Amino acid sequence: MADPTIDYDDVQGTILRGYRVNLARHFIFSITDAAQARRTIAALLDGSDGLPSITTARHIRPKPPCFLNLSFTAPGLSALGVAATDLTTFDQAFQRGAADPASVKAVGDVGDSAPEHWLGNLGPATKAGQVHAILSLWVSESTEVLEASSARLRRAFAAGWRELYAHDGVALPDNRVHFGYRDSIAQPDVDGAPQRKHEHDPDPLNSVMTGEFLLGYQNENGGTYEVQPPQLSTNGSYAAFRILEQDVPLFDSILSQGAASSGLSTEMVAAKMCGRWRNGNPLVLRPDEAGPVLPDANLNRFHYVDEQPELDDTLGLKCPIGSHIRRNNPRDEAVVGASARHHRIVRRAMPYGSEYDPAAPIAEQRGLVGYFINASLRNQFEFLMKQWNNEDIFVKSAVGPAGPEAGNATLNISGQDLFLGVNDPAVSSFTLPGVGPKGSGNTTLQHFSRSVITRGGVYCFFPSITGLRYLANLG
Repeated sequence: MADPTIDYDDVQGTILRGYRVNLARHFIFSITDAAQARRTIAALLDGSDGLPSITTARHIRPKPPCFLNLSFTAPGLSALGVAATDLTTFDQAFQRGAADPASVKAVGDVGDSAPEHWLGNLGPATKAGQVHAILSLWVSESTEVLEASSARLRRAFAAGWRELYAHDGVALPDNRVHFGYRDSIAQPDVDGAPQRKHEHDPDPLNSVMTGEFLLGYQNENGGTYEVQPPQLSTNGSYAAFRILEQDVPLFDSILSQGAASSGLSTEMVAAKMCGRWRNGNPLVLRPDEAGPVLPDANLNRFHYVDEQPELDDTLGLKCPIGSHIRRNNPRDEAVVGASARHHRIVRRAMPYGSEYDPAAPIAEQRGLVGYFINASLRNQFEFLMKQWNNEDIFVKSAVGPAGPEAGNATLNISGQDLFLGVNDPAVSSFTLPGVGPKGSGNTTLQHFSRSVITRGGVYCFFPSITGLRYLANLG
């Protein structure tokens, strides 16, 4: 099937392409005057009144000084004038919102991650106002551009809006996260999306139909996600905006504890828990040592199931079945639910907080902030979090080329994802698979705490440019 033709000028840019920048600022707004808010949206679309314009998926040459995208919550669309009957056609998870008890249960935002502990009025509605919109500003590297653009935007949003909160992101060297891993490697190849800067031959296992990320196109189920009114039903997408605090000292202690329990090095334990070495090389391709960094085209080109014993990893002997990358993209292994392509997400996240230095530790909040983008929050983001990250029964019974005496996939996984799971130390566990029937060769690491805490969450909708003009002209 030929790739669909996407009007890049009608799609907000962050959905289909990353901006490759070093700075970000996410503004959280409540709408206080719908008519004025609509005028502000119109100004952002046209780049008038000295404002930067909304960035589309069309590549711009030369690279602009900043990128800007705008999304809305369900209450935000309602505040702008979208009819209640139309809102019932939107994704069910989007309608209830990230702080709703059903969403919290699905995602695992409990305990210290519960909405009542979230930053900046991001939980349940407060006296300050309900979250209606997120305006995200990305800047290549100039703090002067970030501050100047922020000042212009704040002046424009002073009338008709109330700023509830703002959260910055600052990239770390070599595209790393605070836990030391190279990030943003395994993004899906969306059919019809703009070419990447370093394009490579598409991997069939990583290719995903357009309708998994844009409304109005065929998805992996053969259907189309649509909403009402029609002006909002094509080229838009949903996202879970997340602020995720990373406890680096705790994570380091988990690695040390795992190394002591297993006899492996801390770097091998780190690789096993993630599925990649910290330089980004996948364990399936580099099972024994990290080695030199593989070419970008190879970092995401591998699979788990193969008839050739030397290439097969059905049992997770190279890359544990419970590892982070395997839970979030099982590729060709047999799993509960549909195939991996049905539940993919695009991540547009950036670290925040200063880089952790174990020799001179500074106690401050640090982590990741950004978007998990998909065309169905319920079937993609929430399914992935609930079924694959917080359950240990997401794989189906399977044996490798050596037969059942070597083990079974269902017995070679335990606990929850180390990074996105709830991980109560009373019951938490992580299995390092070994050869042997009924899991007899396995080693299990236990009793570690949650090292990633949710500090904020919003379910939002990115309208197309057509959709934004519709919203600007409502009323």
